[in-house]
Amino acid sequence: MGNVINLRQARKAKARTEKEKKAEANRALFGQTKAQKTKQRFETDKLERHLDGHKREALGDASQMDDKGE
Repeated sequence: MGNVINLRQARKAKARTEKEKKAEANRALFGQTKAQKTKQRFETDKLERHLDGHKREALGDASQMDDKGE
């Protein structure tokens, strides 16, 4: 006689493996590797810092200019 198995557990295990195979295929089609994501995030942050470094300061509101007599 063969091994007795719980069919519910077997179905869930099969579903998990099929879901993992589908996820792997989707990652290959649509996803980026972790290295690519990290590089993209680094480049975006670098660009934002570069742009913020060239940002001009605001002149302020009218009430500050009135206090100086201008």
